[in-house]
Amino acid sequence: MRRSIDDLRTFYGEPTGALVRRLLARRLDDAWGEAPDCDVLGLGYATPWLDAFVGARRVVAAMPGGQGVEQWPVVGRNRTLLVDDRRLPFAAGSFDRILLVHALEEADDPAALLLEAVRALAPTGRIILAAAARGGLWARAENTPFGHGRPFTRGQLERLVREVGLEPAAWSQTLYVPPWTPLLPLADGFEQVGRRIAPGTAGVILLEASRQAYARIRPSGHAQRAPAKPVLTPQPAANISLRTPRPR
Repeated sequence: MRRSIDDLRTFYGEPTGALVRRLLARRLDDAWGEAPDCDVLGLGYATPWLDAFVGARRVVAAMPGGQGVEQWPVVGRNRTLLVDDRRLPFAAGSFDRILLVHALEEADDPAALLLEAVRALAPTGRIILAAAARGGLWARAENTPFGHGRPFTRGQLERLVREVGLEPAAWSQTLYVPPWTPLLPLADGFEQVGRRIAPGTAGVILLEASRQAYARIRPSGHAQRAPAKPVLTPQPAANISLRTPRPR
């Protein structure tokens, strides 16, 4: 069962949630910047980071039915909707960038959710999956959203994206600071040290992926892989903070 929208909104309104927002936003800015001239979809609970994409043509937040939905932005025209995450209400190829946060961990079928995201992704589009890291302390902290559902390893995320016709392009990690209130002011120091000497202690893994194949639409509405053309060869992220995966 998914965390409710009230729980998520409360967490991100508190100091611990504000820290998570800042650290994750740093990694997303490294990867996509302001997403200039892009159509952007946030899936799961991505609204804390969508305001940063000020260069985008369009930004939409889709929230799973089991979670609930909130109005976003607070002022102006609402750009959120409640969805069945196994059948998204978007035409194929609608978005250039898709960000999944608090989406995979509590999904009934992560592969089905991701297949729908791939269907909505433009041929040269890019997806970032942000998921709780299995080896990190945050996956054990039940007072945070990362302590619920299934955490992932980097290898599991790479296999998942390949199963749905994507190719891993770059990756990063964040939230090295333990989820203990007295240590949170030292988070920036933990980020610097953790990346160098204790990468397995990160709380969140970010994996960026792009298409390795066109997505054909079956009569059921689900995506099906088809042979890729050379022009769709995935490109590495623009910033080295998201690192290219090791060769398989």
